[in-house]
Amino acid sequence: MNKKDLIRLGVPSGEAMTLGMAFIARYLLKGLDRSALEASIEEVVRDPARFLKDPLRGDFAGALRRAPAPLRTVSAPWRQWGEGLEPEAVNQLARACTLPVAAAGALMPDAHVGYGLPIGGVLATEGAVIPYAVGVDIACRMKMTVLDLPVRELDRRRDRLIDAIAQETRFGVGSIFQERREHAVLDADWGCSPVTRQNKDRAWSQLGTSGSGNHSRLHGEPWLLSAG
Repeated sequence: MNKKDLIRLGVPSGEAMTLGMAFIARYLLKGLDRSALEASIEEVVRDPARFLKDPLRGDFAGALRRAPAPLRTVSAPWRQWGEGLEPEAVNQLARACTLPVAAAGALMPDAHVGYGLPIGGVLATEGAVIPYAVGVDIACRMKMTVLDLPVRELDRRRDRLIDAIAQETRFGVGSIFQERREHAVLDADWGCSPVTRQNKDRAWSQLGTSGSGNHSRLHGEPWLLSAG
């Protein structure tokens, strides 16, 4: 038997494949029944926990237990909002939804290529947390405002709309709101620690801003829905 045979029997690449080949070598050196070798491998692959203490099969079984779960044959469901997104950003989310822990995915209109998971992408997982998929672009966000106005009013009152957006967005180093923002979190007890007590005024002024660094107006672009 060779690696192709092990792949056919469901042995993943990496450590499990290496120790699978080592098991075959030991099995044959012991002069055991060659005709039963494939069935023996199938048993270990099917239930490696049974063979962890087996002197001949234990290493192979342990490697199988440690091996990452195979990718899904059917992608987890996911949905894209917006058109004309970077193709690789779309591909990144599509690939992420083939992970064995993937439950669902979503791609936002501001999506762009990230490190593994696209920025502007959301991946829901089952039984797992993926720290690497969180916070690859701090403060990158979307804002949706639902207006009780017909679409034609957005063109008729374009200057007022632009002014309203400008009043509610802040970008760049040191960006703050001069007037205090209202939010329940700032009504809580900020005297519970020296750090929170000393920084409450800073929180008042920075609440709702989009930070600095590489964050441009595009990253915080508001999206509006209008009636009619």
